[in-house]
Amino acid sequence: METRLQETRSRFNKNIKISYIPGHFATNHSHVNYYVDLTSIKCRHKMAKAAAEELAKNYLTTTPIDTVICLEGTETIGAFLADSLSQSGTLIMNSDNNIYVLTPELNSNNQMIFRDNTQKMVWGKNILLLIASASTGKTINRSIDCLKYYSGRLVGISAVFSAIRESNGIQVNALFTEEDIPKYTTMKSMECSMCKSGQKIDAIVNSYGYSRI
Repeated sequence: METRLQETRSRFNKNIKISYIPGHFATNHSHVNYYVDLTSIKCRHKMAKAAAEELAKNYLTTTPIDTVICLEGTETIGAFLADSLSQSGTLIMNSDNNIYVLTPELNSNNQMIFRDNTQKMVWGKNILLLIASASTGKTINRSIDCLKYYSGRLVGISAVFSAIRESNGIQVNALFTEEDIPKYTTMKSMECSMCKSGQKIDAIVNSYGYSRI
């Protein structure tokens, strides 16, 4: 599959890029015709910093943020994002604030939870949700339910790649969208046209990567 690897650069910053592979892939919630590889942007600190600086621009002068909740291995981006949001400046909403950067735990039932020692970072706080990739929005919806349970106030949603534009009335600010990948398609598994045509699944994919079948 790696021989089919292609790259695209962000229209916001040419130093930010992601890779993608065409094929037939199964995620937890859907089937997609591209595997979007975000490994470099999550693991290379210079690219992660550049991505965070671009995402921060959506909130710098408008949105109070106390906590960045990181999903799908976005902690490096999240730390740089908190740093960018809290830079000094008279017009910066969170200037010099000490912003929390936090990842929820998944329990044995795959539910998102926060332990007693971290709940204070969520309860009554203004939350920015950071996700690596959103294809159907189900992970975002599950996260929103979790934040409501712990009385967090969701004020923004950011993603590296997103095929959806909004969730629960909140805009999803993404560095890359489906328009950056030619004819990107996500389908329910029972409605997958590739399955119906007999095309075998290339790999099972999730936020950690892919496993070929």
